[in-house]
Amino acid sequence: MSRRRPMAEINVVPYIDVSLVLLVIFMISAPLLTQGIAVDLPQVAADGLEAAQREPLQIWVLEDGSYRLDLGVAGGTEADLSELGRRIGILLERNPRQPVMVRGDAAVSYGVVMELMSVLRAAGVEEVGLVTEPPSGF
Repeated sequence: MSRRRPMAEINVVPYIDVSLVLLVIFMISAPLLTQGIAVDLPQVAADGLEAAQREPLQIWVLEDGSYRLDLGVAGGTEADLSELGRRIGILLERNPRQPVMVRGDAAVSYGVVMELMSVLRAAGVEEVGLVTEPPSGF
């Protein structure tokens, strides 16, 4: 009578199958997670940004849809979109790493702010910060 020896090998085929399925899932889902623009809406609880070494350039979008560029003048200077894009382009030629912050009124439509962001992108601004205020309960 012959005795059978116990098999001491591990069958890794199921583990390989699971690994390949997970790899495919991550390859498909990773590009979907990285697309989009980070947006902070008005009246939200959010952590503040670290203090920048340079004073940020601030652009105000008023309730009536007009724009003001804060260049250190009290109240800022009013400008239309094309003039704003030209001025920002000139400022970025001198200082390409200049931080830009947008202060949009909560009553302004989303499209008005997006037009401004499009003009800023065309002027060479790579990152735009949207300024919010914490909710009144915080």
